[in-house]
Amino acid sequence: MNKIAVIGSNMVDLITYVDRMPSQGETLEAPGFAMGCGGKGANQAVAAAKLGAGVLMVSKVGEDMFAANTLANFQRFGIDSRFVTQVPGVSSGVAPIFVQSDSHNSILIVKGANAHLKPADIDVAEAALRDCQLIVLQLEIDLATVYYAIAFAKRNGIPVLLNPAPAIAGLSREHLSQLDFFIPNEGELALITGRVVDGAETALIAARQLTAEGVRHVIVTLGEKGALYVGEEGEFHVPGHKVAARDTTGAGDAFIGCFAHYWTRNGDMRNAITQAVAYSACSVTGLGTQSSYPDATQFAQFLDHL
Repeated sequence: MNKIAVIGSNMVDLITYVDRMPSQGETLEAPGFAMGCGGKGANQAVAAAKLGAGVLMVSKVGEDMFAANTLANFQRFGIDSRFVTQVPGVSSGVAPIFVQSDSHNSILIVKGANAHLKPADIDVAEAALRDCQLIVLQLEIDLATVYYAIAFAKRNGIPVLLNPAPAIAGLSREHLSQLDFFIPNEGELALITGRVVDGAETALIAARQLTAEGVRHVIVTLGEKGALYVGEEGEFHVPGHKVAARDTTGAGDAFIGCFAHYWTRNGDMRNAITQAVAYSACSVTGLGTQSSYPDATQFAQFLDHL
């Protein structure tokens, strides 16, 4: 079985469905609410696990009612959560999410216990991490921990993937140059490179900048337009799929988890990206984040109907 390590966040998603966002000082009635497990790290771990990957999670939960539910959720999907530990006296991470009727969303992030995931936690998990084929990272945890994980991966010869979300300007070029995979969306790519990115052509120019700085593989997610690859295997575009989108929350995480699963299975870059584009398209046809991710059987059925 392919094995993936996700070092990153978990959140409790507090999802409110709205017809429109209220103006300042205005109170509106919302037509629906849902609560679920989320966070970029956890979402990516669950997507990969649902497809059949072996997943190790390194994360933190708080001392509150959400902690036990988060741990049970990891266990439900067969994710190795022995390195998901509790931080006394702080809340778990939460993400209030507002989904409008056109499927677009606005999200607030409260890191909570996620801010307490430190380099020492990677040291504790060192032996288990060494057995993994890929380390996956995001930016919902302390940046020093992300940098430490990148250095750990390179020191131990483990490929490392960074999804730079939520985007942060001024990321260390030294650490970016050590990445095997860098997977931003258009907005994240623009912020990190300082270039205008407003489509495939400008994304290509910005992605080339990162490969020139040492990143081996840059994959830019383009939403409904698919994904763009620039790197050691050349340059190519994988087109998207037209679907009836209901909720785009977590689509980027679906892409990452699916890509990690397929790439660690056989190393086929184009196929991994092609599958990830389709998987993220499938995810937006459902509601919520992890709840919208298909398992392997459901994904195969989706592919049959494309």
